[in-house]
Amino acid sequence: MDYLCWVDPKPPAMRVKILYNKRSGSVQILKEHNMAENQTRPTGASVVDFLNAVEDERKRRDSFAVLEMMREVTGEEPQMWGPGIVGFGSYHYQYASGREGDSPVVSFSPRKQNLTLYINGGFEGYEALLQRLGRHTTGKVCLYLKKLDDVDQAVLKELVQESVKHVRSGHMG
Repeated sequence: MDYLCWVDPKPPAMRVKILYNKRSGSVQILKEHNMAENQTRPTGASVVDFLNAVEDERKRRDSFAVLEMMREVTGEEPQMWGPGIVGFGSYHYQYASGREGDSPVVSFSPRKQNLTLYINGGFEGYEALLQRLGRHTTGKVCLYLKKLDDVDQAVLKELVQESVKHVRSGHMG
């Protein structure tokens, strides 16, 4: 029987996917992944082409509305970060572990289930805004919207403004 697994050597800077053949005792490295390398970077791809490719018409329309709102709030032009995130501006972060990289100041992605807005720094301190926002769910830094019409767009803009102010104040990473 063959075994397939990921091996996390110490320090955890690299993951290695191996295939072990029990009969022959051979080990084959199938894939290496540099864990320290940030996978989400600006790509230079067209934001407009990406958004125009969104199949769901309402989600496409909502995405363009969020794009315009974030452009206005940040004063930055949008750019693709990785294959599926539209980001505005950038900031450099460095964690206590030594890991560092660049991230958009604020970003969003029209995912299949939701329109996802990435609110860097999370939602602590934004409880009152979230209560006034309307129908949504949250993750650690993700704000999930089924459709833009479900939320008060003025409150959404205020939330994005506060997040951008927080990031630009240097309180990140």
